[in-house]
Amino acid sequence: MEQITLTFPDGSQKSFDKGVTPLEVAATISNSLRKKAVAAKLNDRIVALNTPLEEDARIDILTFKEPEGREVFWHSSAHLMAQAIKRLYPEAELGIGPPIADGFYYDIDLDKKFTPDDLEQIEAEMAKIVEEDWPITRRVLSKEEALQFFEEKNEHLKLELINEIDGTLTAYTQGEFTDLCRGPHVTSTGVLGKNFKLLSLAGAYWKGDEHNKMLQRIYGTNYPDKKELKAHLKRLEEAKKRDHRRLGRELELFSINDQVGPGLILWHPKGAMIRNIIENYWKDTHIRNGYELVYTPHVARHHLWETSGHSGFYSENMFRPMDVDEVSYQLKPMNCPFHMQIYKSKIRSYRDLPIRFAELGTVYRYERSGVLHGLMRVRGFTQDDAHIYCHPDHLAAEIGQVLQFTTQMLSRFGFNDFEVYLSTRPEKFVGSEDNWELATNALREALDNSGLAYQIDPGEGVFYGPKIDVKIKDVLGRSWQCSTIQVDFNLPERFDLTFVDKDGETHRPITIHRALLGSIERFFGILIEHYAGNFPLWLAPVQVQIITIADRHMEYARDLEMQFLQAGLRVKTDFRNEKIGYKIREAEVQKIPYMIILGDNEMESGAISVRHKGEGDLGRMTAQDFISRLQNELNESSNN
Repeated sequence: MEQITLTFPDGSQKSFDKGVTPLEVAATISNSLRKKAVAAKLNDRIVALNTPLEEDARIDILTFKEPEGREVFWHSSAHLMAQAIKRLYPEAELGIGPPIADGFYYDIDLDKKFTPDDLEQIEAEMAKIVEEDWPITRRVLSKEEALQFFEEKNEHLKLELINEIDGTLTAYTQGEFTDLCRGPHVTSTGVLGKNFKLLSLAGAYWKGDEHNKMLQRIYGTNYPDKKELKAHLKRLEEAKKRDHRRLGRELELFSINDQVGPGLILWHPKGAMIRNIIENYWKDTHIRNGYELVYTPHVARHHLWETSGHSGFYSENMFRPMDVDEVSYQLKPMNCPFHMQIYKSKIRSYRDLPIRFAELGTVYRYERSGVLHGLMRVRGFTQDDAHIYCHPDHLAAEIGQVLQFTTQMLSRFGFNDFEVYLSTRPEKFVGSEDNWELATNALREALDNSGLAYQIDPGEGVFYGPKIDVKIKDVLGRSWQCSTIQVDFNLPERFDLTFVDKDGETHRPITIHRALLGSIERFFGILIEHYAGNFPLWLAPVQVQIITIADRHMEYARDLEMQFLQAGLRVKTDFRNEKIGYKIREAEVQKIPYMIILGDNEMESGAISVRHKGEGDLGRMTAQDFISRLQNELNESSNN
């Protein structure tokens, strides 16, 4: 038979008969890999394990350990759940059922309201389908065939999706169940095992648009190993305890008010204090790293966004324009055009470069109500934005400095585990290929010099340039997108930015867009969950709570309060006529790091009794010793 050559991740090669499947290839490597395999990566395409291979290619056998493998496994699990639902509720109509970060969901249109008991019945039916071990097969349909098939099934949501797709479509069948899907999937339902759990119910607008019908969304997860499922469920329980929305309310950090509007944050005094600490640190470190702070308006004439291109390609995420003196104005979705105007305010020389403008700029974006989520997805947020204008010769060095600054900034807040991605040129792009190569090489060089492990994300750069994305991992191992470093050839062209080079001619500067924290709101939400509200001393909105036993101790407490304030500590007093145990418990619930208990003995001796959250009673000490302890703790945190 005709032979093909397959290249493995380690660079080794092996010949196989044409038509061999990835599953058969996995079996030649080891029986263990054959059992664990869920899909394969053929060059840059994910394929099912039963796909016949017809030509030479790079191949990587994917298990659940790889992100692409988990995605296939969970996507197939969504189909498994959908099949069970259709068996139990034939009148149900299916929306979409994708894999997500830690499992899957499916959106269902059904008059009956699902209950937790229903989820148990669906799980039982899923187990039956796994035992039946239906092969999962793929077929290609023309648009007309697909419309006819799903019309007969009364799947009106699928018909709507089909009408939005041009060209051929694919469907996957397992037993009596067929779903419109691009795939790929595991080879059979038996592969999915029984370590699945349907987790929760939620409402979801069809296509995320609040003008569409509200569907029922069922979330679930599935793991090949029962221990992994138990560990995941434990993480979910811990995540519930750390939910920033609940803690934000209990700790009086922030709120969202219907009278103000969804997606708009009210910062309460304690939350505002933490924000102020974050912003002051951010400003100080930026100035020390050679940035100049700027401030820009919240609105601008609409034509500014036409020049930038936002009104064309970004209009669905922008609020509607408003008329002022018969001129159209727009709430800003970005800070970039303002910084371009500041750069253009005078002639620039190569001697001036690099120029680094930084701003904590509040922007406004229209997010559909169905996707709003506490601090994580809002309509008004503050970007820690900066734009660097540099000579092409400076590009690699500037990116390297930004990358170092990024890890320094994130480490200060307790994040030292990063996932880094280099996103390269997409199919549609602006600028010359030479510029793209220059920028991509500069990003790659900076990453190589940083010592950070990174992955290439082919074709995922933005249309105006390649980028580096940095994700942080919190204490639960969850990844959060925060930092981004983007090279831009588009806006300097659109705004006609120039500098006079050594040759006396004008040239375009290269612009680097970068954000280190992403947005203050979202980063604060991540911090709340990372620390479960137990902020380190330097971030705690109240570092010391002074608790008096009786009114006669108030004057002594006020003297101590003034000493602590003069020492730069954040302190509150509790003079309420409540039992001392109650006041201590309440301070612990508010997660205040230190408490000082004042009674007759303390007042007579001029000492203080100190309690530390987590350590309990620290005994008596002088006020000055206590101040020194906290200052040492703060200095140690800063140095680390």
